[in-house]
Amino acid sequence: MSNRRARSDSRALPGGLPGGAGSAKIAGRSLGLSPRKLRSSAPPDRQEELLARLKTAEETLSAIQAGEVDAFMVSGGRGLRAVTLAGGEAAYRVLVEAMSEGAGTLSLNGAVLYCNRRFAELIGRPPGKVVGIALQSLVAETEWDRFEALLKAAQKKVAKGEFNLCCRDGSLVPAYFSLSRFRGYGGHSLGMVVTDLSEQKRQQAAASKQAEAMRRLLLEREFTAQEEERRRIARELHDEAGQLLTSLLVGLRTLEDSAKIRDVKTQGHRLRKLAAQAMEEIGRLARGLHPTVLDDHGLGVALSRYVAEYTETHKIAVRLALSGLDSCKLPQTVQIRLYRILQEALTNVARHSQAKKVGIVFARSATVLKITVIDDGCGFDAAAVAASSHRLGIQSMRERVAMLGGTVSFTSPGQGTRMLVQIPLHNRKLQPLVGRAST
Repeated sequence: MSNRRARSDSRALPGGLPGGAGSAKIAGRSLGLSPRKLRSSAPPDRQEELLARLKTAEETLSAIQAGEVDAFMVSGGRGLRAVTLAGGEAAYRVLVEAMSEGAGTLSLNGAVLYCNRRFAELIGRPPGKVVGIALQSLVAETEWDRFEALLKAAQKKVAKGEFNLCCRDGSLVPAYFSLSRFRGYGGHSLGMVVTDLSEQKRQQAAASKQAEAMRRLLLEREFTAQEEERRRIARELHDEAGQLLTSLLVGLRTLEDSAKIRDVKTQGHRLRKLAAQAMEEIGRLARGLHPTVLDDHGLGVALSRYVAEYTETHKIAVRLALSGLDSCKLPQTVQIRLYRILQEALTNVARHSQAKKVGIVFARSATVLKITVIDDGCGFDAAAVAASSHRLGIQSMRERVAMLGGTVSFTSPGQGTRMLVQIPLHNRKLQPLVGRAST
């Protein structure tokens, strides 16, 4: 009889068990033999042969007990016959050892019966030092109760959970355990797969750090934008409303000095116009801070009124197409952000483009709301604007669009500019407007 055993280094066990079909049984009894128990009447060369065969048998049985032998050949009356040992499939062993995840077998109470090299690497111990250890002792002490509950649950169904493994150097490795009942060892064991979460946790921490940095940047820019808006309002109050009120005050003083009733009427008529202009200017500033019409009538009406006022103020013709907005009602927060985006876009046109005409088109599909703003102005370097983070107007639009989960792009072929805003609608609760008039 000859045998081979599968080792991790693919070496075969040399030699064979001593002859005959029943030789395995004889070899089993020969474990306790020693040279002194051999018959002294045997010739010296025969003794050497028996000692060599005995040594081979003992090595074979030790390999079988260590689980290193998958099969061996037995010679008998019908020739050589392969005998496979229970649980000794070499292909499966090679596969488990090559896994990128940790794997092993546990007793029902959590003792490690077997583990692959990857699991041993996770906890920084040699594989031979892991077998026999209670797996609970390799988990962070604060998680012992949870792990016991996982072991009990795994006896009935697949149980999964995240735990911290204690390494030999005292560090903790976040890992995801998956346990289930295993047919090996008479059904009294659990199969285990362990995934190292260290890289995933590092990526999550990096993403969280990046998100926090972005949040701080957005807050900083929000404060900057608020301060810029305060400066603009203060400047307009001083330049427009302030001058009107000053003129009104001077006119009232002149009115006091008027001796003729005709002069009083003329001056009163002029002052009335000044007061009306002051009220209109203050109303315009108030609408710039927050358009109450948006709360009362919705985005379509608010944009229509803003466009009419914009055209009168800047002498720029604006064509507003709202057909894509009539069939849906957006949440209030979405409406105010879209209003601010278009307000900023039109402000940029008035300040920089020297345009005479502007077109705003709303187009809605089942999943996307598209808003296109096109002007016939002088255009600009779209690539430079796309890379810039210092233009507060452009950046403000980008941030507001990002808050809606959308995208904004700018194209300028040389003359004129096209801005395209795309807002996904699949996460929005859109409701049809019943009986709403077109704006």
